[in-house]
Amino acid sequence: MNIDYIKVKKDKSSLFGSVSINGSKSISNRLLILKAIYKDEIDIVNLSNCEDTELLKTSLISNSNVLNIHHAGTAMRFLTSYLSIQKERETILTGSKRMKERPILVLVNALKKLGAKIFYLEKEGYPPIKILGKEITGGEIDINAKISSQYITSLMLVASKFKNGLKIYMKDNITSFPYIKMTFNLLTLAGIKVLWENKVIHIFPGKKQQKKCFYIESDWSSASYYYSMSAIAKESKITLSSYNIDSLQGDKNVSSIYEKYFGVYTSFKESKITIYKKFNFSLPKFFELDLNNTPDLAQTIVVTCAIIGIKCYLKGLETLKIKETDRLIALKEELYKIGIITSITNSSIRIDDFYQQKKNDNIFLNTYQDHRMAMSFAPLGLLNTICIEDPYVVNKSYPNFWKDLKSIGFSIENYFE
Repeated sequence: MNIDYIKVKKDKSSLFGSVSINGSKSISNRLLILKAIYKDEIDIVNLSNCEDTELLKTSLISNSNVLNIHHAGTAMRFLTSYLSIQKERETILTGSKRMKERPILVLVNALKKLGAKIFYLEKEGYPPIKILGKEITGGEIDINAKISSQYITSLMLVASKFKNGLKIYMKDNITSFPYIKMTFNLLTLAGIKVLWENKVIHIFPGKKQQKKCFYIESDWSSASYYYSMSAIAKESKITLSSYNIDSLQGDKNVSSIYEKYFGVYTSFKESKITIYKKFNFSLPKFFELDLNNTPDLAQTIVVTCAIIGIKCYLKGLETLKIKETDRLIALKEELYKIGIITSITNSSIRIDDFYQQKKNDNIFLNTYQDHRMAMSFAPLGLLNTICIEDPYVVNKSYPNFWKDLKSIGFSIENYFE
């Protein structure tokens, strides 16, 4: 059901409850590609139920020669490499209007240098693309690691099917390092031989593997919104499942960030985490944080700071400009609506001033077709009644988000499950 907006509100005095969050989107999407390549040798349990993962799953089993992945950037990048090795298959890979504005040049250039046949159908360097699948010999490739970790992951996931494997030489600073490390670890767990030394990753040609079963832990990016709520509420205790203390996900760092700067503590027990707010914690007036490794946490953190009244400077955010929207511009615009003055560059956002602490109810917040805009601003409902436009955009990564907020006491008006 399509609705224009929902109203979100909850008294901020206390926040208690338990929530079960679905499997990590990042892990799910990587394992789906590996399962498509190695078929019955890989089993997956607790696959994410988000829209992006469903789109990728459907695309991988489709026989159509035109695949539309809508807003799913991960699917676009992972499928570009996967379809390149599907011998004698011709596929057009396309997406939404925004997807056609998101660059894919670096990945396509790398694949073409390795022998792939890929053609742009509209604008050079951007989807839609036509892919003529073939056997790829492999070899060596240089790639700019600063632009997007997904380009490197996309190559890594298919490289074991290259005749000679692949050596990737990563140039410049590595953006979102934990996501590349996640891919490396999953390949290792799947039984694929892969070495990583300094900025060189070597994936060897794959052989038939013993059957592996992967249980996917819950998504740490999704957990971040509960950390934000816990920081804002006067008292909080929320239990989330299922999480590993030795998680493969870089966004697990949300636990240490919120403990250090917001006084939100994390307790691990078996496969669950409990997050709660420390009493008598002294909040900083300002802090600076480099989020190069965890850029998906930026919106959550800056909104938390805005609501609590902490000035901050978040950097290392180059990739935010090529996401579902230009997230830095979107944050600047929407934060201004609640009285927050920010300054942005191509890679940073800073809270400069609080020109007034708006107490107005029913402020309308634009989500810009971006799931993280909707979810990062939802904790504002602990302060005011807020109206969030295009609420079902959360289906991209966390379809049960509004339902789960209701389960811990939020009033969600105009929402239908």
